Amino acid sequence: MAIQGIEQPEIIQVSASIRLRKYDGKNEAALQWYQDVETVYLVDGKREPYTMERLNRMYDYLNNAGELFWIEVMEQGAYRPIGDVTFCQNDMPIVIGDRNYRGKRIGRKIVSVLVDRGKALGYDYLEVAEIYNWNGGSRRCFESIGFKAFEKTEKGARYKLYL
Repeated sequence: MAIQGIEQPEIIQVSASIRLRKYDGKNEAALQWYQDVETVYLVDGKREPYTMERLNRMYDYLNNAGELFWIEVMEQGAYRPIGDVTFCQNDMPIVIGDRNYRGKRIGRKIVSVLVDRGKALGYDYLEVAEIYNWNGGSRRCFESIGFKAFEKTEKGARYKLYL
């Protein structure tokens, strides 16, 4: 579901080889990401792999919270999903599920494009509900774009970027 009163784009081109594609409800490729205990720890702070039922519940929630997208990369002439991101004003959860693509600044490119989307929609700010203390990659990603910690949480901090 798109943001209230706003049509969610089918595709947002991030670069020549990276795009965001509107969530389509086909979650099979993502299950392997969310069964990796290290990925789940970065996302949830727990090391309990997802079942398909839990994955479907999460995506239903995210799809109702904002604009949910697959993160896709071009490989051998075709796009394939490597992660997901949800865009809404008060949170922007992003997961590069395929470990082969972590640490390549893909998250920074995606967050930058979504910051531009927020500006185009007239938002005054964007927030990230929580980044855990142990998730240095996510923290560096958002801070590199200008997000600042503004409130401590039990396991990390909330971040905000004024537009």
